[in-house]
Amino acid sequence: MKELSEILELARSIGWGASYLLRSYYHGEINDGNLDIQNKKDGPVTAADIAVNHYILDRLKTNLGEEDFGYISEETYKLHSKQLEESFVWIIDPLDGTRDFIDKTGEYAIHIALVKDHRPILAVVAYPEAEKLYYATLGEGAFVETIDKQITPIKVSERNLIEDLTLVVSRTHRDERLNYLLQTLPCKERKYVGSVGCKIANIIEQKADIYISLSGKSAPKDWDMAAPELILTEAGGQFTHFDGTPLKYNQGDVNQWGGLLASNGNCQVELCTESERILAEFDSKDN
Repeated sequence: MKELSEILELARSIGWGASYLLRSYYHGEINDGNLDIQNKKDGPVTAADIAVNHYILDRLKTNLGEEDFGYISEETYKLHSKQLEESFVWIIDPLDGTRDFIDKTGEYAIHIALVKDHRPILAVVAYPEAEKLYYATLGEGAFVETIDKQITPIKVSERNLIEDLTLVVSRTHRDERLNYLLQTLPCKERKYVGSVGCKIANIIEQKADIYISLSGKSAPKDWDMAAPELILTEAGGQFTHFDGTPLKYNQGDVNQWGGLLASNGNCQVELCTESERILAEFDSKDN
């Protein structure tokens, strides 16, 4: 198997290639802007999702094969599949933020993560409209690469008072329970952003400090979280379940149930504890 540094170089190259392809669809340079939108149970799927998914999988499999690596992708994975047996598994979201892509907010991303024994060890998040690519490997820090190939180490903010922290929040995907939690937390500032990858980019760019995901009738999937998680934690932040346990991937069920909290890390435990208290209060009112 190739060295991790070689695999990262390949993943970065694929991330940029996927970014250029996705932007071509976004700006109407392919198919005359016709995205061939299909509305499925878990949300819309476009011709861009499918084309970029094919591009990423083809490049990875051509260069790395399928003997050492398993592959989980949003567009090809069946929810009833079993846990993959390979130690190394790629977890891919070719277009995170499809609704934002369709609505032209610019807040969409590409997630590519390599997981070993259920935890991410390499991650790339491409942010096409910002013309940036974020990447990390376990224990080596997080970096941002610009379109002119300038590479800079990146760190989360040092803000450490809850009331001074900024929540990054979805425009959609918020039910009554999550709205109550977000409104009750003492954080004063809100920033509305689409894709999870773009939300985490805002945290590591020090434009925000906290992101909360709360499952309801559905839940975010492995491919929503794996790449952004490693980039955030390598930038000095934390990303855990409310009870402090780490996220795990490739466990058969690709859903990430429950409450998840990503932050700059300075108030992580306090925020998780307060979130659980607020939700318990909401649930007791409801009963």
